[in-house]
Amino acid sequence: MNAFVGPPSILAVGAVDGPLSGTSLAVKDMFDIAGLVTGAGNPRFAADHAPADGTAPAVEMLVAAGATVVGKTITDELAYSLSGTNVHFGSPINVAARGRVPGGSSAGSAAAVAAGLVDLALGTDTGGSVRVPASYCGIVGFRPSHGAVPIDRVVPLAPSFDTVGLLARDLDLLVAAAEVLLSGSAPSSAVPSSRLVLLREALDDSSADVAAEVARVGTGLGAVEAVSLGIDLAEAMGAFRVRQGWEAWQAHGEWITARAATGGPGFGRGIAARFQMASAITLDEVAAADVVRERVSIAVQRATANGTVLVMPAAAGPAPEPTHVPASHELQRSRTLRLTCIAGLSGAPVVVLPMGGVDTGDGRLPLGIAFVGAPGSDRQLLQLAVRVQAEHVAATS
Repeated sequence: MNAFVGPPSILAVGAVDGPLSGTSLAVKDMFDIAGLVTGAGNPRFAADHAPADGTAPAVEMLVAAGATVVGKTITDELAYSLSGTNVHFGSPINVAARGRVPGGSSAGSAAAVAAGLVDLALGTDTGGSVRVPASYCGIVGFRPSHGAVPIDRVVPLAPSFDTVGLLARDLDLLVAAAEVLLSGSAPSSAVPSSRLVLLREALDDSSADVAAEVARVGTGLGAVEAVSLGIDLAEAMGAFRVRQGWEAWQAHGEWITARAATGGPGFGRGIAARFQMASAITLDEVAAADVVRERVSIAVQRATANGTVLVMPAAAGPAPEPTHVPASHELQRSRTLRLTCIAGLSGAPVVVLPMGGVDTGDGRLPLGIAFVGAPGSDRQLLQLAVRVQAEHVAATS
């Protein structure tokens, strides 16, 4: 499946008496594991960094709960992509859409889960890097509220957006793992999630077949009403990219600049272009982006008040075919980022369930349905996901 960095091997043995005992766990190569170099998808980054002297808390928590780590997985370079391709390691195989990309940047984690190589996988989600591969690979994905899960000892991309996420085939297992990761967060006073509504901006921005599929699934679950956030998705995406890019340059600009003296970091074309753009972002542009960010955040908080959950596509469409045409690649990325940036800007939790599909020339391919809750309502959102999946299974069986 080309999912792992090197051959899989046991890196940490899970506790024998935890809620996750007997489960296998793959870890995206953005997380530190003591004694191993965290490569972040780039061989020169790996060469310039010593083995980690400790393990990321998120990994430790899952191991203490019983999950056994069986390898590190391939990521897009420094997690700065949504495609799941890597010029150094290749693209993990998407068993749900052969010949198409797995989505990124948590590409190897999603591919390993979808292929049944592991039960669970850790990923990171800044702009959609768990949600998009979950959608493309037809599996379950969870992006927590920003700050709900410790992100220490994880290579940063944009810290004010970065989250630790989970991927699994089985929702009950994902919920059990999520409860472990959320155990250190304060109990939420959020109202139990109960009311589903379709997100109008997301449907209007989607292709006709994607919008129709999301509406079909949503209405089948009781989401008969569509609400609007009152925001411009293109403007929201622009603000997200500015703030993300500025933070990414603060995190990695010094290393990239130093590497220029020895041939550069060796980034693939898309990653290199993004960091080049990031290097030129001004503080005035960041300030303007933060105004939009605050507006989106307030809109999401209002729309998700009183237990309301937004229903939308997890990605702009099914997994696309690989493309080496920059304009085509950027169009694919922008279409999806207009959707995923909503949770990023607002810090909201999202559960992606493999309930949808879109007919293509390669048959019917997965389309994840994203359920977006109020920031801080992670546990309530996970409980709702269990309920709506049961309803969906009952309605379609």
